[in-house]
This record gives sequence, C-alpha cells and structure tokens, in this order.
Amino acid sequence: MHIIDSGNVAAATGVKLGRVQVIAAYPITPQTPLTEKLSEFVESDQLDAQYIPVESEHSAMAVCIAAATAGARAFTATSANGLLYMVEQLHWAVGARLPIVMCVANRGIGAPWTVWNDQQDSMSQRDVGWIQLYANDHQQIIDSVIKAFRLAQTVGIPVMVCYDGYLLSHTYMPFDRPEQSEVDAFLPPFAPTHFLDPENPGNFNTVTLPDIRPGVDGTMQPGYFEIRHNLHQDLRAALDSYEEIDREFALRFGRGGSPFVETYRCDDARFVAVAVGSLSYQLRDVIDIMREDGIAIGVMGVQMYRPFPDQAIASVLAGKQCVIVLEKAVSYGNQGPLYSDIKSALYRMDDRPILHNYILGLGGREIKTQQLLEILAESCKRPGEIEDTPRWIGLKLQEESHG
Repeated sequence: MHIIDSGNVAAATGVKLGRVQVIAAYPITPQTPLTEKLSEFVESDQLDAQYIPVESEHSAMAVCIAAATAGARAFTATSANGLLYMVEQLHWAVGARLPIVMCVANRGIGAPWTVWNDQQDSMSQRDVGWIQLYANDHQQIIDSVIKAFRLAQTVGIPVMVCYDGYLLSHTYMPFDRPEQSEVDAFLPPFAPTHFLDPENPGNFNTVTLPDIRPGVDGTMQPGYFEIRHNLHQDLRAALDSYEEIDREFALRFGRGGSPFVETYRCDDARFVAVAVGSLSYQLRDVIDIMREDGIAIGVMGVQMYRPFPDQAIASVLAGKQCVIVLEKAVSYGNQGPLYSDIKSALYRMDDRPILHNYILGLGGREIKTQQLLEILAESCKRPGEIEDTPRWIGLKLQEESHG
C-alpha cells in the first residue's frame, strides 16, 4: 500500500511490521514523533509490545539490553546528544552481541545547542561496533528498518538505521507499506540460542580474563582479546549476510538489489560525487545540470557505512579521474570520516582517482544547489590537483577587527 507520511512515521511503520516486542522511549528532537507514533500503535492494539517510557537515553538502551538478553526483539530511537548519553550502553550492547535495532534521526551535537541536521552524531559512533545503515529517502527508511531486524538477529550485532533529521524525519513523501504477512515471511520470529531463562539459570557477560580459560563444561572459552577479534571478523562477514538479506528482500518486495551503495549516472562518469543520506539525492539534480553541460559526472550514495563496504566502493570508483566526497560531519583535526575511509579503500588500486573533500551543512546550514554546482565544477576543472585538507563550504567568517 502506498501512503504519504513523514520519515519518522515510515520508521515507526517498519518497527511495527517487524513485530518488535519491547520499545524503550525517551523524547529528543527530531526523533520524538517516531516513538510517539509507536505509542499510538501500542495503545490502539495495532502492535503487541511493551512500551516503556524511561528517564534518559542511557536508560533507554539499558532497557533494550535487558529485553534482548531476555530473548525479546527490542527497539529504541534517539538523536544527537541523546546518542552520546547512551555511549556506555552502546558498547555493552554490541559486546554482549544483542540484536537491538535503533533509529538515529541525525542532528548536530551540542555545545553549542542545535536542533538542526548534520551527521556528526552517528558518525562519531562509527567505531563503537554497531552496524550503521543510512537511508536516502522514506522508502529506504522503512525498508532499512525491516532489513535491520533480520540482519541484527542473523549476525548477532546491533544495527543503527540513520536518516537526516527534518530533511527526512519531518518531510512528507510517498512510500510503500508492505503487508504484514509479507514481512512475516521475510522476518522470522526472534529465537535466540542463549537468553535469560528462570528454568535454565546462567551468567551473562561476567568479568572476562585477558587469556582464554576453561568454561563450566571444560571447553576453552575466548578471552577478551579473542572476543574483540571475533566481533571484528563477524562485522566483516556481515557484509555478505546483508547482501544476501537484501537480495531476498528485492525478490520479495521488488526493491533493493544494491545494499552498500546507490549509484546514479556513474557508469560512464569521469567524476563521481559521494555523499551519505538525503544529500546524495539532492546531488542528482546537480549532476543532471552538469551532464547537460557535457560534464561526465555521477553520484554515489553510501548506504552501509559500518562495516565499511570497501570492495563495493572501490568497484564503483575504479578508473575514475576524480572523486568528490561531500560530508555533513568531520573528524576534528583530520578530515571528513567518509573521505578517510574511501581513501583507504582505494589505496591498493593502481589507477586510483584523485580525491577532494568538502565539509558542508553542519548544524543545518543550508546547502544550496548553486553551491553544489560550484563545488563540483571546481573539482572537475582541477581533477589532477592533489589536496588532503578538506574545504569548508558556506562559511561566513568575519574578519577580526584590530583597533
């Protein structure tokens, strides 16, 4: 069924179709309408779930950890400083290998306070060990949420589904809402192997020694070092798992088929712009204008950021003359995080392209089409110029007054 509604409602609808069993809710702009919609679903008996309002984001993730440890499918949502407040618990959730799904409506981080969009919040948590998916429109939001539940319980790793605050969370766009029976056929019930069970008592995540040690049954158990290694290896293996999940989703629902990156007019392009989220769709209009002027340029949107799909990205960018990475986040004192990762992915290529990095849109600063045209045109005019310092677009710096 096709409906027109907000991105937050698209996310809430995906959660409902995923038959989540426990929802931990704490309000923070711009994700609040998502959890409000879920409360409506629960109150009207459209969703059979425990809806637990808590006093903080830290507690929200604690509730999800407890619920998942007890064998329930758990969900929460947050933004910005709310995400940062639950950082301790983010590490615990992934270290405990709990298949929690969380939506992050991307917003700038304080101080100073801002309620507007950039991607600094989720990007700052790229190394916590969670899988990170990014949606470019409302259809990808609902689809990513459904696939996230399947992926999380397949690999035993929690998943963030990230989408731009306001630009997607509050705008109204059409999207298809699949039937519950179709989602049930795609997403089996959560059936964990190990969970808290009064009939079968056990200890979970107790103090782990540096070295391996025998378990209660006499078999050798991993130490802390091996546990971290296993998480890393399983995250890399999640690339294959998500590709298979996306392939099945595409067969069932007719959408998907490109789980890692989404390309537009890249096949014959000499230049490729790269972005995450709704910016990649905004860039499509710019690419069309530049194509009319005879410039062979395309755009690639990154949909899975962690684990980093280096091979998929390198495959698209191989043989290009220049790659222009535009980001609404920065690794302070270095470069844009996506730029650094792409540079690493292309390192071994003999024909690797020149890379340019632009930082823009922080704290909701408007990104104008004319600005994007100028940025891309400038990079296309100097494709062989090597630079490793990001350029900041849209700055309005005031010169200091002396005397």
